[in-house]
Amino acid sequence: MICALSSAVCIGTASVLQAVGARAAQLGTGSGVDVALMLRALRQWRYVAGLALYGLSFALQIVALLTIPIYAVEAAQAASLAVTAVLAARVLKVRLRGTEWAAVTVVCAGLAMLGLSVGADGRSDGPPALRYAMLGVAFAVLLAGAAAGRLPGRARALVLGFGAGTGFGVVSVSVRLLDDLAPSALVANPAVYALLLGGGTAFLLLTSAFQRGSVTTATAGMVVGETIGPAVVGVVWLGDRTREGLAVPAAVGFAVAVAGALALARFGEPPAIAAAAGPADAP
Repeated sequence: MICALSSAVCIGTASVLQAVGARAAQLGTGSGVDVALMLRALRQWRYVAGLALYGLSFALQIVALLTIPIYAVEAAQAASLAVTAVLAARVLKVRLRGTEWAAVTVVCAGLAMLGLSVGADGRSDGPPALRYAMLGVAFAVLLAGAAAGRLPGRARALVLGFGAGTGFGVVSVSVRLLDDLAPSALVANPAVYALLLGGGTAFLLLTSAFQRGSVTTATAGMVVGETIGPAVVGVVWLGDRTREGLAVPAAVGFAVAVAGALALARFGEPPAIAAAAGPADAP
């Protein structure tokens, strides 16, 4: 659980660092967001530090997924929005509404309930068909994302965000299905290909959602997609459980943490936060 929460802190901090780095690159040239902006941002140490934190976050997430149930890890990942919100208020001078401060508190309360009730991860490797099912879901998300591009604005952002969250969920479940790390076993394991396809598709869809729709709507869809489905798979097929007699507090904590994250959905895409703060608030 410490690894899962540390991963969330890394993600939330990385988001703000990259926002500051991207803003500095823009202010230094007066240019808009384009390919050259990425190259300029890479010359900002905060942006590079954000990338490093993303890598550390993924490593911590893998450790957590191999140790505690998926539902706890995914709830903690969604809680990174609370970290981003608090840091954005301090660093980017973004004004948080009273309801958003309450949402941060709700997220923390939900995670505390989860931390007290979470058990060890399930020992089950799941049915063999589950690996192929994850690969099929990854393909389905890719196809659905391509079709979603023709939807109207708000619906498009929601579907693309949900598809991205589902792709990230495929990654989480696939990590649990890597029961043998020998190179020959990895090549023959469909979960490896599901992990790669699901992760790549998720980033592609999320980028499209942010570029072509509401950040808040897309992030809300992503939070739902990356938490609920993987949690169900973990409980039903992988044997994830809570501590004895604490199933209800765990379920309530999960629901509360996810609901709080949804209330903070506007912090899902940090460059948008930086733009919203305005030049007058630039550090």
